[in-house]
Amino acid sequence: MKQVLVSDLIAALGGDLVGASDTAIRAIAPLEDAGADAIAFLSNPKYEAQLATTGAACVIVSPKLAEAASARRGAGTTACCIVAPDPYLYFARLTQWWAANMRKPRATPAIHPSATVAADATIGRDVEVGPHAVIESGVVLGDGVRIGAHTIVEQDARIGAHTRLAPHVVFGHDCVIGERSLLHSGVVIGADGFGFAPARRADGAGVDWVKIEQLGAVRLGDGVEVGANTCIDRGALGDTVIADGVIIDNLVQIAHNVKIGRGTAIAGAVAIAGSAEIGANCIVAGAARINGHIKITDGVQIGPTANISNSIDKAGAYAGMWPFEDAASWQKNAAALRGLYELRQRVRALEKKTT
Repeated sequence: MKQVLVSDLIAALGGDLVGASDTAIRAIAPLEDAGADAIAFLSNPKYEAQLATTGAACVIVSPKLAEAASARRGAGTTACCIVAPDPYLYFARLTQWWAANMRKPRATPAIHPSATVAADATIGRDVEVGPHAVIESGVVLGDGVRIGAHTIVEQDARIGAHTRLAPHVVFGHDCVIGERSLLHSGVVIGADGFGFAPARRADGAGVDWVKIEQLGAVRLGDGVEVGANTCIDRGALGDTVIADGVIIDNLVQIAHNVKIGRGTAIAGAVAIAGSAEIGANCIVAGAARINGHIKITDGVQIGPTANISNSIDKAGAYAGMWPFEDAASWQKNAAALRGLYELRQRVRALEKKTT
């Protein structure tokens, strides 16, 4: 099993070391499960009690916990800790370093013999195309792109350098994604948006639906990550646009002509209707719903299951289903609602006394 010294981690990621620099690390683990060869982290104060009992060889902590972390006895020896201003951020960067340096090296990038690659596709250096993948005519794959098994990149699509499409992704014709992005398995980029015009039947018995051809595409920026089984529809005329640094969880539906600003995070099972615009640095919590043709300004946080039916032009936190409002007001109203039945009974009792 591979191991790394704490001094090597400090050299790569920074932080202040307290304890033995030659402490060997073979795993990253949660505080409560960490053994004598593991490194753990503590960022949430509610887990502070675990610091005294963890068996981790090394713990990443904030400056205010440095003394407690260095005083504990880990794995039968004087404990080692790395002090960082933001332990959670340090942990995130540690996982990236770990994936790049401690995992089994990947095979040399190559195009699998079973893959189908059009003769006029443009393929950069060190590109990997997995088994049974399909690269259609006019596609451009930048340097270091990885295309997973059974993934389809349709005609004239463009994939930026060092972007990875996991197995079983469909990347639609004319769509574009920037550099260093990641699409997980089951993602569909550039399916038709849900556009139909009603045509009344000649016999007057209802309507037929006439399809509106979706002539736009999807444009995703650099550093975008899209979770498994998420769908982002192509635009009807203009494009659906996902800006740089947007992160999207699993099972999200993004309809045609939606625009999402830089650095926005969208959790699982969110649905965003057509032509909605979401600003930069927003957070949309799980299962929220955003109506079409509305605008949400920068810096908005939307709570879980919220139903956003109107535009939001002021940054802040919003929550609630019927209707949504600023989070503080919604919480007060929700608390009052819990006591509504009891209040009703008391009013009835008072009414009986006065009649």
